Amino acid sequence: MLNLEAAKEPAFYFIGVTTGQSSIMKVFPRWADALGLGAVIKGIDLPPHAPAEDYRGVIEFLKNDPLSLGALVTTHKLDLYSSCRDMFDYVDPYAQKLSEVSSLSKKDGAFCAHAKDPISSGLALESFVAPRFWEDHGGEVLLLGAGGSSLAMSLYFSRKEAAGNKPRRVTIANRSEPRLASAKTALADCCDEIEFRFLHCPTPAGNDALVAALPPWSLVVNATGLGKDVPGSPTTGAVSYPPNSLVWEINYRGDLIFMRQAQAQAREKKLLVEDGWNYFIFGWTQVIAEVFHIAISPRQLAELSRIAR
Repeated sequence: MLNLEAAKEPAFYFIGVTTGQSSIMKVFPRWADALGLGAVIKGIDLPPHAPAEDYRGVIEFLKNDPLSLGALVTTHKLDLYSSCRDMFDYVDPYAQKLSEVSSLSKKDGAFCAHAKDPISSGLALESFVAPRFWEDHGGEVLLLGAGGSSLAMSLYFSRKEAAGNKPRRVTIANRSEPRLASAKTALADCCDEIEFRFLHCPTPAGNDALVAALPPWSLVVNATGLGKDVPGSPTTGAVSYPPNSLVWEINYRGDLIFMRQAQAQAREKKLLVEDGWNYFIFGWTQVIAEVFHIAISPRQLAELSRIAR
């Protein structure tokens, strides 16, 4: 049974599974000091795929408790949205498209749900992908995994502002077919300028073949969770990357085998290999900016990254 107590001071919540074990519980107070937020962080732990009444209980509490300002949602993005859609006063277009919520906030008396991943993944990509990369080189994107991160990146690549600078093809490969089918539905009619492929690929060796078939100047992303949530890699040690390509491991902690496999051939193939640190920083700071109604400058962002490290 949920036991949520009214906040006695302005509070920002982290809705996850084992929030007390997360380093953000130590990092956020220092971020709050640096930004002058005057708020504490509290965790709300729920098991994966919790009962709908538990999700609704959390939303009822956050919506009506005056000093509970909002929350960042991790594991429960899809389940919380599907259980509580009718309880939000405002749902942003990304949340509607992805049927998920990662940010809960209050504004002008309204309780708001946002999906921030398309924005945070885009900011992270822009930190290492050259401004006219796709237009200049004509490469493709291979997203290993069909979860929320891959859908968010797909929406980022499809945005109207990127006219003339989009990958010609985005391939989403996944081990299970149901998740792949749901990704295909979510991205239907996403963008006429990009060819989307959805491939069932249950083995690392199969992913190796997809990587090898890419043209030079492509982007390969590990969005599977392997290397962080579970040990391992979606590719084998025999994977062979196309030259001049970008390799993004969106995890920043764990065994990171996928990243090390790419690094082993980075010099020979002229690869740029990136980890998920900036994705982590942008993910949190985008929600913090929404909840506290502030703008975070590049200088402040660099300082928050330094503090977190």
